[in-house]
Amino acid sequence: MRTSDFDYALPENLIAYQPPEIRGDSKMLVLDRHSGKTDIRRFHDIVDYLSPGDVMVLNDTKVIKARLLGRKKDTGGRVEFLLVSPLNDNRSLWTAMGKPAKRIPEGAEIELLPTGFTSDPPPKASIIVTQKNRDGSFEIKLQHASFDEVSIFFGHTPLPPYIKRPDIPEDSERYQTVYAERPGAVAAPTAGLHFTKDTLKEIEAKGVSTVSVTLHIGPGTFQPVKASKIEDHAMHSEFRIVSQKTADAVNFAKQRGNKVLAVGTTVVRALESAATPDGVVFPAMGETAIFLRPPMRTKIPDMLLTNFHLPKSTLLMLTATLAPLEHILDAYREAINAGLRFHSYGDCMLIK
Repeated sequence: MRTSDFDYALPENLIAYQPPEIRGDSKMLVLDRHSGKTDIRRFHDIVDYLSPGDVMVLNDTKVIKARLLGRKKDTGGRVEFLLVSPLNDNRSLWTAMGKPAKRIPEGAEIELLPTGFTSDPPPKASIIVTQKNRDGSFEIKLQHASFDEVSIFFGHTPLPPYIKRPDIPEDSERYQTVYAERPGAVAAPTAGLHFTKDTLKEIEAKGVSTVSVTLHIGPGTFQPVKASKIEDHAMHSEFRIVSQKTADAVNFAKQRGNKVLAVGTTVVRALESAATPDGVVFPAMGETAIFLRPPMRTKIPDMLLTNFHLPKSTLLMLTATLAPLEHILDAYREAINAGLRFHSYGDCMLIK
């Protein structure tokens, strides 16, 4: 298929730059993946689409304050780093993305600038650029302060690149799921942002089992598809964990004929990367670069809760492995006509 097949026109005013005032106060477009029929409901109504014995799978990754602003000690020039993955146990060494990349040489020392979000005096902290990699990334070392101190006093919430505003203190809570546990992501699993603790309790009370995977979302999730044919796209890799408990719960549900709801495309990635060709999930840990796109069809999830994705993105392509692309694009057009909010802080879609 061609990348242009996944394009659509999105009005600028429908991109959500702020979260809803109340968490979970979102609309949900429900798509029947077989018939293509749609309905627009409130997010809380997701409880109505689950039955006793079903399994809901969440991504328990936690967004770190990965965006650091600073100035070069020799020239005073402003620079920005996005921490991507730690290179040692105490998280003093990192792989990072930097900009302006061409103006950041190896050996540069960067003085970090405090966020000003806390009234406590910040410690001294800086970065040394230890290596510039061929892929454009950097290896950096945090100096004079621990990672936790850097996160508290200097770290900014890494909002998606299409949100053209500075982060505010409230973003650290709203750009995070209520069930986040394992730090390591630089982007939120946004389908999970709609859940409140009360909604999770209601789902549990209905007899639905909830289990988790971990997939640490990296900056590659926003990487545009530049190839004209989607199969020529070089997919990014991300670290994921699928536990024995989660594998067992999913496999037992499939055997019983119950449904598996994946909350977010990252959950689909994690489960499908750990599944055999005949649809059995095994425990897994490590990097996955799985690229799910049509004409592939997912083997594990029966339902997917997901936000509305950017045109021509790998995330939009993934949704078309659960339902025919024409149904997906028709649903997107209906969402636009209904004024639903798009992307990370926007409304959501349930594919059933």
